[in-house]
Amino acid sequence: MKLVFSPYSHDRRGAFTMTDVIVIVGVIALLAALIFLPALARAKAKSRKIGCTCNLKQVGLSFRLFATDNSDTFPMNLSTNKGGSKEFTEAAELFRHFKSMSNELSTPRILACPADTRKPAASFSNLSNLNVSYFVALDSNETMPQTVLAGDRNLTVNGVQVKSGLLVLTTNSAMGWSTTMHNGSGNATLGDGSVQPLTPARLQDQISSMEIATNRLLIP
Repeated sequence: MKLVFSPYSHDRRGAFTMTDVIVIVGVIALLAALIFLPALARAKAKSRKIGCTCNLKQVGLSFRLFATDNSDTFPMNLSTNKGGSKEFTEAAELFRHFKSMSNELSTPRILACPADTRKPAASFSNLSNLNVSYFVALDSNETMPQTVLAGDRNLTVNGVQVKSGLLVLTTNSAMGWSTTMHNGSGNATLGDGSVQPLTPARLQDQISSMEIATNRLLIP
């Protein structure tokens, strides 16, 4: 018997079908996503925190420049008649303290933290609390360089997220950060213009070290 071999009779059991290729590519893409997405998320969060630090550095510098031009006085301690914002220390309009420093700040964009959902104002003329991510410590002044001056608004007191308005802290107040920004931590600028990344414990220590019986923070 004569055997006849056809060119189409080869064993094709080892070849990949189109379905096999699609499944393999899908599995590789899924594994890549599981490996790289968390790293990308961490990198993005780090970038936002660095951006926030830069913003607060400019805020601290603006306070100091204002004080230099106004007898070592921050705007919240200087009357509006002299270019300050003292008359608004008891009001909920925190943005007015920053607006009084428009010349020093140059742009309202630095008042919105990259990790916040709030959007920056296009100009100081339409600035409002909704365009501000940072609180102001009303009792901070030029003579206390290590006191908290401003910082991220995602504060908590005794485990409760603070709301917009005047926050009065006493020695019994347990300070912390909510998870809405910077994954449960935050940044604060001090009276000397430096910016500190603070865990809840360090924030509590920093506030306590201000040696002021009652601290008043204005929250946007």
